[in-house]
Amino acid sequence: MYEAEAEYLAAGGPGGASFTPLAPFFSPDVVLHQAAALPYGGIWQGHEGIERFFLAMHRTWDVFEMVDQTFLTDTSPLVVLTRVRARARATGRAIDFPILQTITVEDGRITEVRPFYWDTAAIADACAPR
Repeated sequence: MYEAEAEYLAAGGPGGASFTPLAPFFSPDVVLHQAAALPYGGIWQGHEGIERFFLAMHRTWDVFEMVDQTFLTDTSPLVVLTRVRARARATGRAIDFPILQTITVEDGRITEVRPFYWDTAAIADACAPR
């Protein structure tokens, strides 16, 4: 899924590329929980919700690279530690931060994603014009 996501973003991402290559990785009723304090915070549901989430991420970040990923489990729920290097579109500020995600998989598709951020305030600050 991470490879398909990278290809989707490289092909133009939200508004510029089809979500179709990513769709098979997600259950039709997938739920993504993002911390409310983030610019793209909230609960995103279904394929349409995931596609809108990617659009919100695209509006927030000029650069969003998953620099290093470590899978801490290999059964559902997966636990993935990711180091992110990003640059906010609105401010040009760069930030490096970790995310720990739980990813529930049923019948080979992602049904739920819960990312946990160490410092949502720092991320929101990087994105907020002063």
